[in-house]
Amino acid sequence: MPLPSALNLLELSFKDLEVLLVEQGLRPAHAKPLFQAMHHRASANLKGDEGGNFPAPLQRWLEANLGGRLRHDVLMPRQGQVSGDALAQKHLLALEDGQEIETVLMTYAQRHTVCVSTQVGCAMGCVFCATGQMGFVRHLRAGEILAQVHLARRLLATQGQRLRNVVFMGMGEPLHNYDEVIKALHLLLETRGANLGAEHISISTVGVVPGILRLARERQPCNLAVSLHGSSEEERAKLIPVNQRWPLSELMAACRQYQQLTGKRIFFAWTLIEGINDHPEQAQRLIALLRGIDAHVNLIPLNETAGYQGRESAEDSCSRFHRLIQQAGIACTIRQRRGIDVAAGCGQLKAQRRPRQRAEPQQGEEPIAG
Repeated sequence: MPLPSALNLLELSFKDLEVLLVEQGLRPAHAKPLFQAMHHRASANLKGDEGGNFPAPLQRWLEANLGGRLRHDVLMPRQGQVSGDALAQKHLLALEDGQEIETVLMTYAQRHTVCVSTQVGCAMGCVFCATGQMGFVRHLRAGEILAQVHLARRLLATQGQRLRNVVFMGMGEPLHNYDEVIKALHLLLETRGANLGAEHISISTVGVVPGILRLARERQPCNLAVSLHGSSEEERAKLIPVNQRWPLSELMAACRQYQQLTGKRIFFAWTLIEGINDHPEQAQRLIALLRGIDAHVNLIPLNETAGYQGRESAEDSCSRFHRLIQQAGIACTIRQRRGIDVAAGCGQLKAQRRPRQRAEPQQGEEPIAG
């Protein structure tokens, strides 16, 4: 049977891979070695590095079809930087259409975390974010998302290390690309593949309310991180334009419903910007906002960008804000800085390579933050 056009092996579930191989005249048992090569060993070359390990019929089929209608996403770094303390690696990756995305590999006390992108650019328009300043170009496919994770796993394997955590917090808004992100999530959880624990995978959102509610209804097995950055409608709207579409009141109602349905703690991100959102009264409003929610607040000193005039909060302001949140009985940490010297903030490395330009959305795609 002829292959359908542009079939991506990396995006197939184990069951779908079995079905495909049977349709192609192969045995369903051939799905296991192929799936494990792609997802367990994160192979970059199914015809070369792995080919000799496959049954002969499977090997012949791959050699005849890979590179044609049959795809296997592998992303290679176009540019990479390692921080001075060697605790962060940032990679600029080239996609087939010439677009670029970023992936960051970070180390925390022998725990390795990869931060992956879900879109080229972003429609949210957060004023302090380098990616938000670029505008939206297109969604990433599940295979392009997974390929970032597998690149990190290969890099760690060369050092005898293993990846522990995946955070969907790179370029783009994950819940704006919901279906592809969830497809990638479930493939990462597959026990015959990467076999990552759901408790070690987090999806971040700037406040896409329908996506949060859908995560809750579908009981998706991951952590939820919500970017707040402001504790009043006016304050938040100045930093996050999407607040005009989904106001803070709706966002917090969605968070409460998410917690009611899932029973999971929610992680809230707060980027501290000097003189903008680091005052004690703003901390008190945040405390009131989170009352009754099982919350953990991550305070993040601003990664300064050329497109935003704001500055990182002073250390004493960070400490005071942190202390007030903790004294209210809410779990709160100041996030450890990683990769500041290698432009590890979302979109910063790409922004250094190209002048800022706002791309037109894909055909049929409405920018969320219009």
